[in-house]
Amino acid sequence: MAGRIRDESIAEVREKALIDDVVGQYVTLRNAGGGSQKGLCPFHDEKTPSFNVSPSRQTWHCFGCGEGGDVISFLQKIDGLTFVESVERLADKYGVQLKREEGDVRDDRPRGPQRGKLIEANRVAQQFYAEQLVTPAAAQARQFLTERGFDGEAAERFGLGFAPRGGEDLLKHLRQRGFSEEECIAAGLVAQSQRQGSSGYDRFRGRLLWPIRETSGETIGFGARRIFEDDRIEAKYLNTPETALYKKSKVLYGIDLARKQMGLTSQAVVVEGYTDVMACHLAGVGAAVASCGTAFGDEHAKILRRHMADHDEFRGEVIFTFDGDAAGQAAALKAFAGDQNFASQTYVAVEPDGLDPCDLRIKHGDAAVRELVARRVPLYRFVLSNVVAKYDLDRADGRVDALRESARLVSSIRDKSKVDAFAREIAGMVGVDIEEARSEVRRAGNRSRPSSASTSAVAPAATDPATPPRRQLPDLRDPRFAIERETLKLVIQHPMVIGRTTNDVGPEDFMHPTYRAVWELVAAGGGPLAGASDPGWSARLREAAQEREDAALVSAVSALSVEPIRTDKEPDAAYVVQHVVRLLELTALRRIAAVKSRLQRTNPVEEAETYNRMFGELAALEAHRRALRDRIVGTE
Repeated sequence: MAGRIRDESIAEVREKALIDDVVGQYVTLRNAGGGSQKGLCPFHDEKTPSFNVSPSRQTWHCFGCGEGGDVISFLQKIDGLTFVESVERLADKYGVQLKREEGDVRDDRPRGPQRGKLIEANRVAQQFYAEQLVTPAAAQARQFLTERGFDGEAAERFGLGFAPRGGEDLLKHLRQRGFSEEECIAAGLVAQSQRQGSSGYDRFRGRLLWPIRETSGETIGFGARRIFEDDRIEAKYLNTPETALYKKSKVLYGIDLARKQMGLTSQAVVVEGYTDVMACHLAGVGAAVASCGTAFGDEHAKILRRHMADHDEFRGEVIFTFDGDAAGQAAALKAFAGDQNFASQTYVAVEPDGLDPCDLRIKHGDAAVRELVARRVPLYRFVLSNVVAKYDLDRADGRVDALRESARLVSSIRDKSKVDAFAREIAGMVGVDIEEARSEVRRAGNRSRPSSASTSAVAPAATDPATPPRRQLPDLRDPRFAIERETLKLVIQHPMVIGRTTNDVGPEDFMHPTYRAVWELVAAGGGPLAGASDPGWSARLREAAQEREDAALVSAVSALSVEPIRTDKEPDAAYVVQHVVRLLELTALRRIAAVKSRLQRTNPVEEAETYNRMFGELAALEAHRRALRDRIVGTE
C-alpha cells in the first residue's frame, strides 16, 4: 500500500502554503515591521499581541507562551490534526500532488474517520440540502424565509438548505458519494439507530438548515429550524451534536463572513440567532455573528478577540444586541460578567420596541438595523440601569437596596481597574455621594472574599530537601545576551548576508546555554554558508532542535526565526560586522578579565615563568581586542 509522504512533497507544501494566508484565517494580523506580522495568540489568552508570523521564512512564534513552528505545525495545533492530516489538508488547498513511498508502512494515525473525510461529508451534505431548498417539498421553508425578508439570492449567499422529511434521503446520497455510515455518524449528519440491525437515519428531517462554518469557510455543522407543525420533535432549533469538528462553545455562526470586516474595523456585533446574522449582513452590518445552540461564552470571546486584533494597544468595540425582555436582560448580565475578556469597549444595542435585528429589518428596513448598532450604549451602563430601575429611588430604603445590589455586581468583576469608574456611575444613577458608593463597593468586595482563616487552611506543599533545586536559566531577553540574540537572528534569518563572517565564532562565544545550543545546531547544519543556499534553513534548524527533545531550544529557534531584526532596513555587511565582531570582542574581554584575575593571584617573584607567560597572553588578547574594535569602528 502507499506509505509515508515523501520529503520533497512535504517541502513543496511548506513552500506553497503561505503561512500568513493560513494563519490569517484564524488570527487578524497587522504589520509589525521588519517584514513580520503580529496578532493575538490563538493558543493562550492575552491582552497584548505577542504572536509573530514571518511570511518570508514561513514561520510563526508566540513570545507569550513560547509555542512556534511552521505552517504544518500551526494547523496541527489549532485544529488538532496529525502531521499527515495537516500536510494532506494543505496539499489539497494549495494544489500540491503528494508523492508517497511505496511499500507496507505502519500507519500511526488515530483510528476512525479522518478530519478531511468529515469536512468533505459536511460539504456534500450542504450542497445536497441547498439543492433540496428549491424543490416543491421545501415550499414551506421558502415561505418562512420570504416572510422574514430573505429571497433566493440571500438563501444562496448564506448557503441555506432544506432537509427532506423521508428520513434516509441524505444517508442514501452520501452512500452514493462513497461515504460509509460510520463517517456520516462521526460527521453528525446521521443518527445511530437504537434498534439492533437497523441502519442509521438522517439527523435533520423536514427542517430549514443553516450551514455553520469555520473561518476558512469549511462547513462543520448545521443549525436546523422547525418548519412543520406535525414535526414530532418539539424543539424549535436543533444543532449538530458535538463531533470532532463541531464544538458549540468554540464556533460562531457567520464568522466566515464577518472575520475580514472585524479585522478592518476592530468591531464585532453579537446577535442572538441565525436570521439576525443574515439581517445584519444584508443591511450592511458585516461584523455580525451569533453563538450556536449555547450562550455566548469565554471561548467565543477569544475567537472574537483574535479576529478583531483586540488588545491593550488597539482597542475596538464589541456590541451585543439583546431583546428587551427578561431573557435579554439576563443575557446582558452574563455578558457584563465576561466584559473583562475584552480589551475592547463593550456596548449593548437594544431596540426600544424590543425588536431583534431580523424583525427590525422587516418592519423598518436596512437603515434601521444600521441605526440600531449606531445607537449602542456602554454595556455597564445598560446593566446598572436595569438593576437600579427595579427600586423606588424616592424612598431611602429603595436607594439603599439599589446601591447594595449595584455595588455587589460591580465588586464581582475581575478587572479592578474599572471598579472606580463604575462606582461613580452608580453614585450618579442612585443619587448618592461618590465616596458612599465607593465604600459600599469595597464592603461588597470584602463580603464576597473568603476569610483569612479559610485561605490559610491550605498550606503549600513542603519541598523535598533531598531534591536539589533545578538550576534557573537566565531570561533569553536579558540585555546581557542582546548581542548573542541579534547575531543568531541574523544567522537564521539572513544566512546569505552572514557569509563567512562567523568563521571565527564558536560555542564559547555564547554565554547563555540555550543560545550556545542554538549555535551548535547551526554548526552541525553546516553553518550560515549552508543556510545561504537552503530555502528551508530555519525549518531544518527547528527540526534538528525537536530531535534533541529540548522544549527551550525548540522555542528559542522558533522565536529567533520570526523576531524582527533591530534595523529599519535590510541588514547589510556593516550591520553583520557590528554584531558578529562585537560578539567576538565580548569573548575577548571575558578572556582578558580572566587572565587579569589570574595575574592578580600570581606571585611575580615565586612564579616568574607563569607570570611572564600570562602577561604575554594578556598583551596578545589586548591586541586582538583592539583589532576587533577597529573593525567595528570602521563600519560605523
